[in-house]
Amino acid sequence: MNHSFDAPPEITRWQNLALGVGAIFTIIWLVGWFTNPEQAYRSWLLGFTFWGGIGIGSLGILILQYLTGGAWGVVIRRFVEAGSRTIPMIGLMFIPILWAVITKSLYWWSAMPDDKIVQHRALWMSIPSFGIRAIIYFALLSIMAYLLNKWSLQQDKTDNPEDSAKLLGKATAFCGPTMVFYALVVSFMAIDWLMALDPHWYSTIWGLLYVVGWALSCFAFLIALLANLAHKEPLNRVLGNKHFHDIGKLMLALVMVWAYFNFSQFLIIWSGNLPEETGWLLKRMKGAWGYMAIGLILFHFAAPFILLLSRDFKRNSRLLSYVALFILFMRLVDMYFHIGPSPMMGADIKASFQYAAFNLNWMDFVAPVAVGGIWLWAYFGELKKRPLFPTKDPFFENAIIHGKGH
Repeated sequence: MNHSFDAPPEITRWQNLALGVGAIFTIIWLVGWFTNPEQAYRSWLLGFTFWGGIGIGSLGILILQYLTGGAWGVVIRRFVEAGSRTIPMIGLMFIPILWAVITKSLYWWSAMPDDKIVQHRALWMSIPSFGIRAIIYFALLSIMAYLLNKWSLQQDKTDNPEDSAKLLGKATAFCGPTMVFYALVVSFMAIDWLMALDPHWYSTIWGLLYVVGWALSCFAFLIALLANLAHKEPLNRVLGNKHFHDIGKLMLALVMVWAYFNFSQFLIIWSGNLPEETGWLLKRMKGAWGYMAIGLILFHFAAPFILLLSRDFKRNSRLLSYVALFILFMRLVDMYFHIGPSPMMGADIKASFQYAAFNLNWMDFVAPVAVGGIWLWAYFGELKKRPLFPTKDPFFENAIIHGKGH
């Protein structure tokens, strides 16, 4: 391959735009933080969970593509590598959440150590252990991302197929046990940062909801990005309709698994009918939250499921990108559905443990844009650092042929 595979100039323009938007909306969020800190932290958690989930999900997809192989994995590898390299930045964006725990401004358990359930879980639900675990999570994910990116960069510098194949085999062997640790880390992250918003509730499938959900967010983001670049140099020499078809099938599979896990959680809690489990669901089945739940069933699952069944639809990158963007929006709604009704702390902490009424705050719009601008600035910066495709991969040329086929 004698052609350049550097990022097109659009990436630089998008990066500058993301930085400007992120900076402006972060300042606006800070104004809201001075007036209502708890709401500001909850809104920041919403944006952090959404955009941070795409970056962390990128590492999961990077591991998955090494384990499964296939042309789709070769052509998206550099894009998910760039996402995985944003994990340190995601760690920095977690600082407001950590500060909210230290100042007892977000999680109900942090301000009520005399609660019986919190006392029972005191070893886990304590401010020092919360911070230590967060450091461990980001350290483990960063090590995984560092090693996979390191071997990929070494592969770019090889001058014969044998050395390239050895590095590919090394990364593949590493990803076997790593996938298990990745799933465990993401599960504990989801439990610490989101399920613990209600310290009286628990779900044994909660972690898997986020393993699948963040992978779905990553695929939707990739499709939207690749579709907008598919007709530009150098992507037009590599990407083909079959690549979008393959990624679209994976996105369909994750939409189905997301629905299956959510239905399983509902069915198990409904059949058990235990008071300590049902409260979380009962609140989300009433009023505006109930309408939102119906909307998630219809538009997070049913509509994408029907559209993505079509082979021709998945091969049309433009149409597929519209569905991907819509799924991304519904992913944000799903995370708001998890965070929004959770108990507010309020002025009188002892009397305030009750689920929040539906009240969409202006910071729920501002914070995701602020976090998104910062994360996209970091992501596009990482994407520009390396060629957009692993040209020394032994399967690269076959991946191109596969994508251009019928």
